[in-house]
Amino acid sequence: MSDTTTSRFYTPLFAIVLPVVVAAILFRLEPFEPVLLPVQLGQSVVVVPARNDHARVGSEAVGKGQLQGPEDLAYDAASRVVYTGCDDGWIKRVTVNDSVADSVIEDWVNTGGRPLGLTLLHNGELIVADAGKGLLKMTSEKEVEVLVDEFEGQKLKLTDGVDVAEDGTIYFTDASHKYPVHDAVFDILEGKPNARFFSYNPATKKTTLLAQDLYFANGVAVSPDQQFVVFCESTLMRCNKYYLQGPKKGTIEKFCEVLGMPDNIHYDGEGHYLIATFTALSPELDLAFRYPFIRKIAAIVTKYVCNLPISKNGGFAIVDLEGKLTAHYYDPKLALTSAIRIGNHIYAGSIFYPHITRFDIEKYPALPTV
Repeated sequence: MSDTTTSRFYTPLFAIVLPVVVAAILFRLEPFEPVLLPVQLGQSVVVVPARNDHARVGSEAVGKGQLQGPEDLAYDAASRVVYTGCDDGWIKRVTVNDSVADSVIEDWVNTGGRPLGLTLLHNGELIVADAGKGLLKMTSEKEVEVLVDEFEGQKLKLTDGVDVAEDGTIYFTDASHKYPVHDAVFDILEGKPNARFFSYNPATKKTTLLAQDLYFANGVAVSPDQQFVVFCESTLMRCNKYYLQGPKKGTIEKFCEVLGMPDNIHYDGEGHYLIATFTALSPELDLAFRYPFIRKIAAIVTKYVCNLPISKNGGFAIVDLEGKLTAHYYDPKLALTSAIRIGNHIYAGSIFYPHITRFDIEKYPALPTV
């Protein structure tokens, strides 16, 4: 065999072997160690009475290009304004009009962090779960007050979902005490219970830990009868109820399972909750959740190469007060993080989009599945 032939043989072989060796060494040295999840996802049969599996059809973009990653939404019916928190730290006000072209976007207050969950009080004040800044209150005069930014001497890492009860108690989640918002994907890939659920009493300024060892605790919604609080665990694709009253006070049980990873949850005022999902359980995601070593590979690729696309068939679920799924709106190219109802429309936020998406559920309804 000539030297030229040998060179031609070894060059492609070297090009194949070297990346494999480097990848193997990197896998061994990488300290990130995912674990098995406590439950196997996608095993329960979730009955869907009605669905719209192409929900993007007929949808409209509100504030296109003026809203960077509007994660959650809060609606002031009196002024017909939607508040939303964006990736650049701005809380923005969006006017609601029949035509999306007539919507006006206003920079309202900048938190200096990453505002996520929002809830509007009757007096016009806005409570904000800011990932890095903590639990905040914003007055109508645009004054910002930090309510909670630490617990037992440690800074909150990823303040996420929030809602307020009629007695003024604020309920909120810390999605991860280990990872900040820009590394949130690693918390989900790790599969460890790093999240917590809190209450805050504005009168006493006391923060109480209600639950810990949760799996990326996310959206929060107080029930209309004030008997319990619903909060979501994104990684386990479920929502739980924490009892505020009655013989089960202080205990937690499953509220519902949804067909995807839940984010924010809002009561629509008409006997239903709207639960946004940023992705369904795809075959690829199902495989990753079953095997920690696959999640480790995904984490390495995300950390050293590029972000992996995981969102598919996201949307929003409509669930009754008993936790039963009544309708499901989703689309192969949809990824949502919040949904609220205004008249015959659903307004939805997403960390992935530069706009709010509006769905006309009267003109494009979910259709019976049987």
